[in-house]
Amino acid sequence: MDQQLNDQWNDINRKEQKFLQQSDKAFVSGTLSPMVGKLQDKIPKKLKDTLDAAFYKGFQMVFEKGSPYIEKTYNKDKLELDFDVNNYAIEKRMNKRHIKRLDRQSGQSKLVNSSLSALEGGVLGLLGVGLPDIPLFLGVIVKTIYEIALSYGFQYDPPEEKAYILLLISCSITQGETQQELNKELDLLSDKLDHDLEFRQELDQSIKNTANHLSEALLTAKFLQGIPLVGVIGGAVNYSILNRTAKFARIKYKKRYLLKKINALQ
Repeated sequence: MDQQLNDQWNDINRKEQKFLQQSDKAFVSGTLSPMVGKLQDKIPKKLKDTLDAAFYKGFQMVFEKGSPYIEKTYNKDKLELDFDVNNYAIEKRMNKRHIKRLDRQSGQSKLVNSSLSALEGGVLGLLGVGLPDIPLFLGVIVKTIYEIALSYGFQYDPPEEKAYILLLISCSITQGETQQELNKELDLLSDKLDHDLEFRQELDQSIKNTANHLSEALLTAKFLQGIPLVGVIGGAVNYSILNRTAKFARIKYKKRYLLKKINALQ
């Protein structure tokens, strides 16, 4: 294997392991006030069911009707062209400078969309709005992943790639054994996708699973976001969730890109 490629491969695997070894729920607890623990036990099961349904419908809306609108918020043709140019340079000669161009492109969308997520969560929280912002929040998450995918040369329209995105989101916001198992599933799915292997993937079930994981991660945050003034905390959590998901997406899509290069050499 080319030394530069080997170095990049080892580096992305280190970043992945570091991400997966983060402490349990640290990304949420670090953004919430001490009152969260006291409120968790008081949140009714009905709210959990309501959030499950809201996230489920939100994902359906984003995937079935939202893509044309999401694509108006960025220049898809430019992202694809930038990838083609950078990838051509890498194929001619792989070095850190060319790889950094790919990484820089994927990082730009993360910064803009994280700020947008914090803004919409905070403003709606101040107004005492919790559930209505869920489609907006999901739209920002999906937009971010779409841009990262394009930055590393991957499409997102096929149902199988949408299933990959949903599994990626679930894995990014869970912890412990659950996260480890989801990460294994994610790697297996990417292997099938990138080798054009046939497989059955029920998109609807994937949406339900991810909706459940998101509602668990944001349960307290969205409960607080429904309370005027206190609800501004929801914006901070939205920012944290999106940051975490974007970071993991950059790791996984870059890993898929590098693995394609490795396989091409074999």
